[in-house]
Amino acid sequence: MQLTAPKFDEAEIEMLRTCLSSGWVTQGPMSQKFEQLIAERHGVKHALVTTSCTAALHLATMALDLKAGDEVVVPAFTWITSAHCAEYVGARAVFADIDLATYNLDPAAFETAITPRTRAVVAVHLFGLAAPLDDIRAIASRRGIAIIEDAACAIGTTYDGKPVGGLGDIGCFSFHPRKIVTTGEGGAVTTNDDTIAKAVGSLRNHGASAAHVPDDEAVGPWTMSAYNQIGYNLRLSDIQAAVGVAQMSKLDGLLAERRWVADGYRERLSDRNDIVLPAVDPGHSYQSFVIRIAEGGRQRRNALMVSLAKRSIQTRPGTHAVPALGYYRTKYGLCPQHFPNAMIAEDTSITLPIFPGMTASDLDLVAETLDRALAAT
Repeated sequence: MQLTAPKFDEAEIEMLRTCLSSGWVTQGPMSQKFEQLIAERHGVKHALVTTSCTAALHLATMALDLKAGDEVVVPAFTWITSAHCAEYVGARAVFADIDLATYNLDPAAFETAITPRTRAVVAVHLFGLAAPLDDIRAIASRRGIAIIEDAACAIGTTYDGKPVGGLGDIGCFSFHPRKIVTTGEGGAVTTNDDTIAKAVGSLRNHGASAAHVPDDEAVGPWTMSAYNQIGYNLRLSDIQAAVGVAQMSKLDGLLAERRWVADGYRERLSDRNDIVLPAVDPGHSYQSFVIRIAEGGRQRRNALMVSLAKRSIQTRPGTHAVPALGYYRTKYGLCPQHFPNAMIAEDTSITLPIFPGMTASDLDLVAETLDRALAAT
């Protein structure tokens, strides 16, 4: 059983056919439609699609004009690009520990990590559960710290009934195949700030801005853009956006299927006191269903994953304790034990299969295999 799988049907094929028939396969109507659908769903003024969430995070740090000497607070348990986006622009990623109950940033640890050089915080909505944005905003706003929502896992996620992605200064989404909505590879930046949106729109398109027209030259279809800053080619193609448009039409159904799977796991595993299930929250989109082993540490966790693999059930650890990774540990002389919750999460978490089309029999197989493996270790 695979860990995850996208759900495609004739809707994606038809959108691709429409796109290819139009002859407009990049920076065209499909990209605009996809952006409109994302903006409407997440209640923001602007959505700008990109090649990946990594690109979106990079664009976010550039749009905020972060640079050498600046610091960005990042949860110590997350995917690596939550931290890399600071390093890309010469700033420093400063880690703060997580709340083990949610795997998200601990507001108290965030506040402790702040220095006079802190310019931004990356609030990761890990595995589809919103970070504690009220507490994060209260801390950040007092100090003029920008909030980047890393919503890579969080299309369709809500916080207190409000969609994520427009609750900070900038939101960054992923459409990787493991995400709920996928375009193969792809991402998006969301914001309610016109200045940020303008900067992202330019930076993703080589640094292009308003048309450059000399005083003695007429404006026409030959008119070229001005390039007053360095930029990048981080645009999503219309071919990929066409898949995204079809996927967005299914979002509510995709979310419902994932929540059904999550409820099924809870029903089958809730009587076990040796595992910790994901936090219950009505806004959780369950991009991943991550459990934690209560006792036994990394060795026992790995043994359980081996037992599941023997039944052809794919699993993964939740994600990384980033301060323990070579680049950050070496560059900043970090001691991973200074982030105890992140280390516990890395050593004891297991991502169970979750994808559209899973059946009750699939859930039975995973739960029964896990039960037997727990009893045997």
